[in-house]
Amino acid sequence: MAQLDVVDETFVAVPPRAVAAVFTDPAAWRRFWPDLDLAVYADRGAEGLRWTVRGALVGTMEVWLEPVLDGTLLHYFLRADPAAALAGRGLAAERTRRQLAAKRAAFAVKSLLEAGRAPGVAPEHA
Repeated sequence: MAQLDVVDETFVAVPPRAVAAVFTDPAAWRRFWPDLDLAVYADRGAEGLRWTVRGALVGTMEVWLEPVLDGTLLHYFLRADPAAALAGRGLAAERTRRQLAAKRAAFAVKSLLEAGRAPGVAPEHA
């Protein structure tokens, strides 16, 4: 069982294919997860991506994009172990750091794709 098991969900008011386009760009991976080396092992198109993770962590990561109402529920999963041994407070701090990084990435995608859309207005990409 992985020492780090991070799960996050964020609603983005655009269709899944628009969210998927952000995650297909390897440059985005480096911006969101600068200390991780990712390799795609499952490109699921508008449903998201699955990666193997190396670098600061070793394990797997997934972005699953679920169509919900007029947008997408962006599910994020990270199951990994630190490359360097951590325990106790160090492990707890790393878990918190990865949880916050997941939310920052999701909000960056949300801000990019929802820019200019007034609350309550249907997405332009629908």
